[in-house]
Amino acid sequence: MDLPFGDLMYRAQETHRQYHEANAVQLSTLISVKTGGCPEDCGYCPQAARYHTGVEGHGLLSLEEVVESACAAKARGATRFCMGAAWRGPKQRDLEQMTRMVRAVKGLGLETCATLGMLKAGQAEQLKEAGLDYYNHNLDTSPEYYGEVITTRGYEDRLATLEKVRGAGINVCCGGIVGMGESRSARAGLIAQLANLDPYPESVPINHLVQVEGTPLHGTAELDPLEFVRTVAAARITMPRALVRLSAGRREMSEAVQALCFLAGANSIFYGDKLLTTENPEAAQDRALLDKLGLRPM
Repeated sequence: MDLPFGDLMYRAQETHRQYHEANAVQLSTLISVKTGGCPEDCGYCPQAARYHTGVEGHGLLSLEEVVESACAAKARGATRFCMGAAWRGPKQRDLEQMTRMVRAVKGLGLETCATLGMLKAGQAEQLKEAGLDYYNHNLDTSPEYYGEVITTRGYEDRLATLEKVRGAGINVCCGGIVGMGESRSARAGLIAQLANLDPYPESVPINHLVQVEGTPLHGTAELDPLEFVRTVAAARITMPRALVRLSAGRREMSEAVQALCFLAGANSIFYGDKLLTTENPEAAQDRALLDKLGLRPM
C-alpha cells in the first residue's frame, strides 16, 4: 500500500486483467430483511439499539416482500441478492424463515447471500441446504484496531463464524470498513488478515464509512479518497481471484474516485437505491456511469 500511487495502480490493473474480464462488473442488490434493535455496539452502525440515530426498526419482512424486492432487483440487472438482518445471531425460528427466503430467491435464478450475524453450530448447514451461495460476515478492520470500534464481540468470534461457513461449503463474502479513524497500517492489516484466510474470500466488500449522526464514529475525520483507492488496489493484488466490491459510501464518492476504484481492480458494486439503512446511488445513475466508463454488467 506504500508504493507510489501509479505503481500500485499498475500492479493492481495488471493483476485484475490476468484473472478477470477487464471491463465487466458484477451487480449485487442488498436489502434489510430485519432492521434495527441490534444489541451490539459497533461504532459505525445506525442499527445498534443503544444509539439514537433515527433509524426506524422493523421486524422480519414477509416472504412475499422479499420475493417482490428480489424480482425488482433481477429486472434491473442484479445477479446476486443479499439479505441482511440486524441480529447478534439468528435464533432457530429466525433461521427457518430465512431458509424459506433463500429458497424462494434462489428459485428466481439469482445468486443468494445472507448476513445474519454470528452463527451457531449447524446453522450454516441449514443455510447451505436451502441453497445459500454466499454468507457475508465482515472483519471490519485489523485485529489491532478492532477494539476501538467494537467491544461486544471479539475478532475470534468473527473468525469462528467464517470457519462454520467454510465448513458448510458456502462461499465467503468478507471485507471491512475504512475511514473509521484507522491508520494506513491498520488498513493494510485488514487486507493482510483477509488475504491470509485459507482460502481467501470469494467476495471482498470494501466499505467507506458512512457517518450517521448518533453513532460514536460520527464526526470522524474524513479519509483521503486516494487512501480508499489504495485499499481497493491492495485487495485486488493480494486476492486476485476475488470479486472486490465497492460497497457502502459510494454515494458520497465522485465519479472520478469510483473510476479510479474500477481501475484499481474493483469489479462488483451494490446496485440499487438503498443499502441496509443508508442511501446508495440510483440504479439509473449507476448504469450511466458504467456506460460512461465502458463497463458492462457481468
